[in-house]
This record gives sequence, structure tokens and C-alpha cells, in this order.
Amino acid sequence: MASKRGKQTVRDMFLSLVLIVAAAGVIYVFVPHDDKADPVQTVDYRVELATARRAAPYPVAAPSGLPEGWKATSVSYDGAEGSSWHLGFIDPDGKYVAVEQSTTPVKAYVPDVSQDAEDTGRTETVAGQEWQYWKGAKYDALVLNAEGSTTVVTGSAPRKQLAAMAAALTTS
Repeated sequence: MASKRGKQTVRDMFLSLVLIVAAAGVIYVFVPHDDKADPVQTVDYRVELATARRAAPYPVAAPSGLPEGWKATSVSYDGAEGSSWHLGFIDPDGKYVAVEQSTTPVKAYVPDVSQDAEDTGRTETVAGQEWQYWKGAKYDALVLNAEGSTTVVTGSAPRKQLAAMAAALTTS
């Protein structure tokens, strides 16, 4: 009797497994899915931008007139933590670019938001302003140190794309 019961248990487990796999297959076939969909979720940053511009002790920068293909992916403003503003993008080539601003001193702030980039001592003129060029293993950065705040354009995108973002920044 015991051996018959053991065989039934194994057989029952096998039948249960077949039933579960069949049910999963049916669900997979009938649940809509798009394998070609863009996995990047975009965000609308207008409300956060308006809030940051009212609250920040410096003129908050955001891009205006970027070419097609740029996607905003993250936004935040933290009034307590150095009044820091963050706006992240994916460029048309799929590389990351972020606009970071804060009242935190340059030497502490830039390495933090640029994944430890270091000042090269070189500058680049973008839209009539002199930006410092910082180079890092992961991210490069363009840094604009203004009265009372620091603006950093950083990311994995090439320097040309960082400069395009810096050129598109406006404070109004």
C-alpha cells in the first residue's frame, strides 16, 4: 500500500506541475506585452521646476529648446540638503545627462554629483559663459560656479552632449 501511495504522490506532483506550466503559458499568450516598447520612463518636470524656482535661493536652471530625442527621466528638489536641484535626462544616443544645482561648496558638491570627477583646470565657453571641465572615470562634468550656487551638467554622455545641455539651460 505504501509504495502505491508514493507513486501517486510523484504522479500528482508531476500533473500539478504540468497544469501550472499550462496555465502560465495561457496567461503569457493572452496578457498584452510589447517587447519593442521603450523601457525609459519619462517624467514631466514642470511642476517640480516651478516649485524649485519659487523655493530655491538661486536661479534654478532647466533646458529650453532641446532637440528631439532628449527624455527627462528624473527630477527632484531638496530645500534642506543645500537647496539641491536635480534634473536627469537620457540623450538621443541613450546616454545619461543631469543638471545639478546647489548652494553646497564646489569642492564638496561636484565630486558627489559627478561620481568623483576631478577638475582638469580647463574651461569651455558655452553660450557665452566659461564652464570648468571636470573629468571622471564614470561621468564627466561642466561646472559653472556662480554667486551663491553651483551648476553642474554631468553624465555619461560625450562632452559635446554635456555642452548642448549647458547651452540649452535657462533660468526663467
